[in-house]
Amino acid sequence: MFHGDLLGERARLTPEKQALVDMASGQRYTYRQLNERALRTASAFTQSLHVSRGDRVAVLVHNRVELLDLYFAAAKAGFVFVPLNPRLAVPELIKLLGHAQPAVLVYEGETAAKALAAAEQVAVTRLVALDESTSSGHENLQELLSQAPHHVPLPPAHPQDLLAILYTSGTTGEPKGVMIPHRMVAFDALATVIGWQLREDDVSPIFTPLYHAGGLSAFLTPMLAIGGTLVLHRTFDPEEVWTTIEKEHCTVVLGVPTIWRLLADHPLFATVNLQHVRWFISGGAPLPVFLVERYRERGVVLRQGYGLTEVGVNCFAMTDQDAWRKAGSIGKPLPFTQAKVVDAQGRELPPGEVGELCLAGPHVCAGYYKNPQATAESFDSHGFFHTGDLAYHDEEGFFYIVGRQKDMFISGGVNIFPAEIEAALLEHPQVADAAVVGVPDEVWGEKGVAFVVPKPGGQVAAAALVAFLKDRIASFKIPKEFCFVESLPRTAYGKVVRRELVQQWQRRQG
Repeated sequence: MFHGDLLGERARLTPEKQALVDMASGQRYTYRQLNERALRTASAFTQSLHVSRGDRVAVLVHNRVELLDLYFAAAKAGFVFVPLNPRLAVPELIKLLGHAQPAVLVYEGETAAKALAAAEQVAVTRLVALDESTSSGHENLQELLSQAPHHVPLPPAHPQDLLAILYTSGTTGEPKGVMIPHRMVAFDALATVIGWQLREDDVSPIFTPLYHAGGLSAFLTPMLAIGGTLVLHRTFDPEEVWTTIEKEHCTVVLGVPTIWRLLADHPLFATVNLQHVRWFISGGAPLPVFLVERYRERGVVLRQGYGLTEVGVNCFAMTDQDAWRKAGSIGKPLPFTQAKVVDAQGRELPPGEVGELCLAGPHVCAGYYKNPQATAESFDSHGFFHTGDLAYHDEEGFFYIVGRQKDMFISGGVNIFPAEIEAALLEHPQVADAAVVGVPDEVWGEKGVAFVVPKPGGQVAAAALVAFLKDRIASFKIPKEFCFVESLPRTAYGKVVRRELVQQWQRRQG
């Protein structure tokens, strides 16, 4: 039976192989030990808390081993794992909890105040604390584990059963709950192993948040499927990441463009020992080509990946040679992934023409939870999921992402793609970060406004940026207005929250 208990399957094959290094505690776990933790957690939730198959279990914690225990307990016991972003405000959590209606909410010390406040508003009555000192009279996980029976029969889930509900970041509107079935998790992991050619001797650090599809699926499940080793970080710290890569002999590393830039700007970038690294890969947002070149100068391949929560976060792959030869490309579709680019009428476009990227395959989600309208609008009659990303492919079958449909704006009758302008701005030596949005304009219909974060101690003027851009992009693409800010609003996974920038611009207009 095809199911998402990849940890259990790997523990059966290589039980004594090292599976996980926990940076917070220094503990090292074999596959057998990690699997036993998940089995005990499954037993505690099904026997002591009486959580049934299909019940939702919401989890409001940062990266920690117990989060992995809960994820794989869900894969074993059949309940639905619902990780929530610990950075959300209480009103946002209330909205998500009201939508998911979890049977249990799990929290930790850092999130206790938010969890209790939100749970009270939506009448979540069963709460479980991971840290004994902050249990507030609720159930404590360690006590539940000590009381639960060790051997409980757990029949495998059906491939179409839900393993998780992952809420999208909501950068363009209301968050939606993406329904993740077992077959999606299992197939995406196996296809990634094949397409990315992962190995059992690979070691990968995880410092991206595990409430996000990228943290759960980009390397976690594929590495467990092949029997590699994971190094779990509580959060992202550039110095700790570089030290870990060197000390633990990491071979493959996932990050987002913001992270790769922060790592490249850190002093350790010039001296850290990278002899064990096979390649790095970037996802979550378009990867500027200059970053590919910067890591190439350091002797490291930096690939660009692509995926969405709805279609599995690993949908394309490329070789090391192609990562340089085809810099800017996301590669070719993974095995058994169907990809096409279509126009507004759904007609497939030939190489070189920009349209919407559509994907189909076993790695695609089951739709949106309690939202049949959004589900119907996202899939066409042939079963392809419409990603909302604008892309094209070349004659060799390599795909390129141009930008989000919703990010594109039309100025003077011409389509403008912010990602291209942002990549050019980031090449400026005094620019630390940049984002471009389209806003209404009486003359042009819409105009581009660039939000620019200068480097610390640096100074840059709008006129200088205009002159810089003239040598790199067409004049009609150059923003009509520049706003200098201290930082950009980003999700935890590095995506710019563009609607907040538009609101900032509107406030500036008075």
